[in-house]
Amino acid sequence: MPYTLVGNFNIMLRGTPTTAANYLIKQLPKATAFINSKFEVVHVSDRWITDFDFGKRNVLGKSIFDLFDSVSDDLKELLESCLMGSGGETGVERFVDRSKKERWFEWTNIPWFDDKENIIGIIIQAEEVTARILQSEKLKKLELLLQNKSEVAGIGSWEYDTFTQQLHWCPTIRKIKGVADDYIPTAEEAINFYKEGYSRNTIAMAVENAKNNGTPWHEKLEMITADGREIWVIAAGKPLYRDGQYIGLLGTLQEITEHVNSENKIKESETLLRTVIDNLPLNLYIKDRDSRKTLVNRAECEYLGVSSPEEILGKDDYDLYDKEIADISRQEDLSVMRSLTPIYSRETLNVTSDGSATTFLTSKIPLIGKDGRASGLMGISLDISNLKRQESELRNLINVTSLQNKKLVNFAHIVSHNLRSHTANFSMLLDFLKDEKDEAEKENILKMLTAASNNLLETLENLNEVVTINTNVNLDKKPVRLYERAHTIVESLSGFLQNADAKIDNRICPDLDVKVVPAYLDSILMNFITNAVKYKDPSRPPQITLTTEKKDNYIVLGIADNGLGIDLERYGEKLFGMYKTFHENDEARGIGLYITKNQVEAMGGFITTSSEVGKGTTFKIHFNDKD
Repeated sequence: MPYTLVGNFNIMLRGTPTTAANYLIKQLPKATAFINSKFEVVHVSDRWITDFDFGKRNVLGKSIFDLFDSVSDDLKELLESCLMGSGGETGVERFVDRSKKERWFEWTNIPWFDDKENIIGIIIQAEEVTARILQSEKLKKLELLLQNKSEVAGIGSWEYDTFTQQLHWCPTIRKIKGVADDYIPTAEEAINFYKEGYSRNTIAMAVENAKNNGTPWHEKLEMITADGREIWVIAAGKPLYRDGQYIGLLGTLQEITEHVNSENKIKESETLLRTVIDNLPLNLYIKDRDSRKTLVNRAECEYLGVSSPEEILGKDDYDLYDKEIADISRQEDLSVMRSLTPIYSRETLNVTSDGSATTFLTSKIPLIGKDGRASGLMGISLDISNLKRQESELRNLINVTSLQNKKLVNFAHIVSHNLRSHTANFSMLLDFLKDEKDEAEKENILKMLTAASNNLLETLENLNEVVTINTNVNLDKKPVRLYERAHTIVESLSGFLQNADAKIDNRICPDLDVKVVPAYLDSILMNFITNAVKYKDPSRPPQITLTTEKKDNYIVLGIADNGLGIDLERYGEKLFGMYKTFHENDEARGIGLYITKNQVEAMGGFITTSSEVGKGTTFKIHFNDKD
């Protein structure tokens, strides 16, 4: 087309006067130059001057090679051959204008004939194609970049033309599937590369849905290569349309076998790790910087009473424990994460929202990130509640054993002293009986032996009661309403109290319960109230006051009287001794306070005494309200 237009123009110029011809050339719409056989410029169009940025520079008579110092050898050969009669040849040349901007032009050359058909030069037309060249280079670079990325990432592309029913694979796909470069695939063969079963069925349905419904696909599937290897791939594709008409499919294929194998190994490791931490006899958890739990094991879930970790994850200690416990835990967390110093085997007490308390040996270890700061912490807690209980029981057992050893030694002294006294008395009376001749005196000695026997029996009964109290380790303590129990005892002693003109002031709190062995409580109340009457001051009627108070883990029963009083400096250490009496009283046996003290101590309590001679005595019985 360009050659025909320029050729016709060449013919038209032959019959045109020179001046008119020059004017006509200047107005040509394309950049046009006429050069003679010496390659010198004879005529140029204004467009030539403009396109090549010559400005006011005179180009006529100048060699084309001087005007364009970057003319390629290929163009020189075309121009020379054009003088020899060949024409219509085109070429693309680079041109740098005065602003150093690179531009591209397509040159068309034909011979310039005179009116006798002699070649007198060359007619050159140039058209700027910079945009086309740059776009072409951009596309080439893009294709090269995509090809390199495809090779690096192992992603291959394919295209299926429904009109020709041809399937094109790029080299990467051929490499993935293990086929030769000259292998020509069909659509059916392409599907059959996928592993029979789920993978093949999935890809077949995906292709049909794309064809019929325009649905793209992106699937992770298994494939069998031409050489029999089982691999994993990501298969993706979508339908192609032209003017709304389905014309084929376009897709990619990427091998991800190593990635899948790595994922499987990671999952196996995670499963193994999860199995290990879930079967540890420890509570294990991981917290973030805000002390929110991001991982917990089965033991931690069971401790918090949940069936699934999801019920705990994302929660902090304030969501799970009392505020007091949560505050302590949060301060520990902050200290560990700020100092990057672990806490090891710290004994802590946790109280859950339902009120249950557990003692733990807790370790907290900071998890340090790449920036050197703590990203969170790992906590390990060992439930030692049973050990603490056993430790407490062992300590109590040691204390009880120590106390019982002391009591045993004391009891042994008492038994030895009392039985020795009774034995000596029996021996002496028997000697008297053996030597006595008077029948009346013998009768008197027999009466004395009978009395001694009764005294020995009473002593043995008292000793047996003490042994029973001290050996009964499984005391059945029950909550008893103290006021009502005291009222009952007072009623049962009403005749005894009335006979002594004794008054009882019961100030015990009416709704107060105390954990005791009911029989022991009755004995304690009976002993202290009757003792207060027995050891009354003859100058005034007995006045007995019963009071209660709570002190630490004890309920304290106070029994105060206005009797004779006791000189505690003189008798304090012997006050609760067996068979110890401190007043001239025929009914005094010295066993009541001893038994009472043993009963109170057997229930985990103790007795304190304050007294002033001539004013009275106050006993305070401390009942253990905790155990």
